[in-house]
Amino acid sequence: MSGKTIPREVKAQVEQIVQTFNQEAIKDPSYFYTTRYRGRFLYLDRGMAIASGPVCRLTYTGAIDGWEFAIFKYSNERYDPDEWFFPGSGHIDGTIEGAMRAGLEAYP
Repeated sequence: MSGKTIPREVKAQVEQIVQTFNQEAIKDPSYFYTTRYRGRFLYLDRGMAIASGPVCRLTYTGAIDGWEFAIFKYSNERYDPDEWFFPGSGHIDGTIEGAMRAGLEAYP
């Protein structure tokens, strides 16, 4: 397990990965992923120009391609690391891109 926070240089990498994904995979400037950080967690939200909503939470494990995944469940408004039966779960591979692809299918 890494420390209590995601290092600044990793956050910079994350921002570049998300920006590239938004431009190349989503291709709609009014529909995009955003990031939030708290300690060792990276929260990926997706929204439009006026509002956004949670999609998933990734836990930093010390490697840029080894994140632990938890989907946001609107039914109980919690992140669930044990939920694996949802559209897009096959994309989850420890990468940020995989998490975003999963989120696009889980919450189209």
